[in-house]
Amino acid sequence: MVDVLGGRHLVTCKGAAVEAEVALQNKVVALYFAAARCAPSRDFTPLLCDFYTALVAEERRPAPFEVVFVSADGSAQEMLDFMRELHGAWLALPFHDPYRHELRKRYNVTAIPKLVIVKQNGEVITNKGRKQIRERGLTCLQSWLEAADVFQNFSG
Repeated sequence: MVDVLGGRHLVTCKGAAVEAEVALQNKVVALYFAAARCAPSRDFTPLLCDFYTALVAEERRPAPFEVVFVSADGSAQEMLDFMRELHGAWLALPFHDPYRHELRKRYNVTAIPKLVIVKQNGEVITNKGRKQIRERGLTCLQSWLEAADVFQNFSG
């Protein structure tokens, strides 16, 4: 993700800052464009949380997968409340980072929620991550890993 989020800091739901390069290295990344005031976002976020938890927070070796929330909320407080209420232990681009708007343009996000799955270089694997999770559940990760072409040793 050096090409897309390189040099940026991301935040956890507890407010801690992490370097994007370190947190996203050798992972398939899901850019999650959503907002608290959006009913479909509030509907899908718990499903994404369960998906993420099943892949990353298990006792076995976690999957090489990370979610980065790109907020479309109206304020930093609204974003933080949404993260604390419904999100998993994933990361977020800070609310005041203007790069949020550039990412929406780059990935042609015209409606939310949208889950764009990207390779390390920022190239899109699929812009239908939300649909794929709903239809295929955890099995969609394997096709994302294969498309990313860097995760040959993961056995999920």
